[in-house]
Amino acid sequence: MTDRALGASFRDPGGFVYRNEAELFRQVNESAAEDYRALMDSGLYEALREKELLVAHEEVAPPFEVDAGHFATLRPEAIPFIAYPYEWSFSQLKDAALLTLRLQRLALRHDMSLKDASAYNVQFLRGRPTMIDTLSFERYREGEPWVAYRQFCQHFLAPLALMARRDIRLNALLRSHIDGVPLDLAWSLLPVRRWLDRGLVAHLYLHARYQKRFEAQAGESGTEAPSARPLSRSALENMIEDLRQIIRRLSWKPSGTEWADYTSGDSYDEPSLAEKKEVVRDFIHAIGPTKVFDLGANTGTYSRIAAQTSECVVAFDVDPACVERNYLEVRSHRGEDEAGVLPLLLDLTNPSPSLGFAHTERESLVERGPADVVLALALIHHIAISNNVPLPRIAAFFASLAPELVIEFVPKEDPKVATLLATRADIFPDYTREGFEAAFAASYEIVETKPLSSSERVLYRMKRRA
Repeated sequence: MTDRALGASFRDPGGFVYRNEAELFRQVNESAAEDYRALMDSGLYEALREKELLVAHEEVAPPFEVDAGHFATLRPEAIPFIAYPYEWSFSQLKDAALLTLRLQRLALRHDMSLKDASAYNVQFLRGRPTMIDTLSFERYREGEPWVAYRQFCQHFLAPLALMARRDIRLNALLRSHIDGVPLDLAWSLLPVRRWLDRGLVAHLYLHARYQKRFEAQAGESGTEAPSARPLSRSALENMIEDLRQIIRRLSWKPSGTEWADYTSGDSYDEPSLAEKKEVVRDFIHAIGPTKVFDLGANTGTYSRIAAQTSECVVAFDVDPACVERNYLEVRSHRGEDEAGVLPLLLDLTNPSPSLGFAHTERESLVERGPADVVLALALIHHIAISNNVPLPRIAAFFASLAPELVIEFVPKEDPKVATLLATRADIFPDYTREGFEAAFAASYEIVETKPLSSSERVLYRMKRRA
């Protein structure tokens, strides 16, 4: 039965997630029956759903014959796009951390506890972080330590501390360490003033030493390491509050990066910018997409236009400051149209790959598609000229992501391209409007073309060839 499990859920002995045709289901195994029933009977599930902290589900009949280990089948609310922690901005990871601590605090009030604190159990739904793993809750047992403590520190505290205190780009460690940043590594990378932070000393340095000491004891004796000291409920609540205060104090100001203020000088005067927005709006309306990938979204100007008629707009950008500002804007307008905008960090020249055991636990960008349409506005020159990617390869990549494309061609005469070429030889003889159209013709047919006033730029609406 477990061969049906999706790659992200096969490790959980309590159940697994699978697809049947277009629908998503979660099987609850007999081994998790008591904890699942306690979640439902304790009132915790209703409390979390009322606050929109946990994804909703309904119990349904299984869509196929089940084995003896089956207890229940759940049909959870669908998540429009699964994003990973190494694609989140600083505040997204911070909000997910605070959500996890809030879940644990609320769980204790219902005599329940989180048995794991993986960042992958959190997704962003309607502009807010939401827990998606219904089977992460277990019955609380007085005196037992929080079994998810180490995982919380590795998935949340360590990377947040590194991003805030050392370099925002260190969130990339979550991509190479999908089980969380090792605490000793995080501590070694933090600046010397780390010793002045009591919380970081306790939860990173001393925690890392504790791990190593017991791992060494286990290795020497050939047995499992001794259990942690008993922890009373009040002590556990104090620890959760301590972690909450530490996380809340960590901050990062989104400034000083290459494209943070890019849109303010994007070669458009106000009338031309208004014209571009109107053309993009018309193109999107003509397509009528449900899901949009906005590649090179910057701070999300056109993502918000797309969100007016689309259920989900994933706004990708390579710049951490842009993604942070975009997310903060989304967060401040929850409940409005732009709650469907999901800002994410992504380098299009090195997009998120398939990761984990057998390359199946974390899906690549292409595997998480397709979208209905790709927006590629003020982007093509960065990929083709800054990164030497041939235009036909760019076209083929875009075509793998969605059947429709709205793209802006920015010619060499444009000030932005001139800036890129100012410090390098022009080795791009085919980077012309004619060369662009010829290169994309292998993957797309042009549906509509709109030259922009007061500019040499051209907007295209294209459809992937069958």
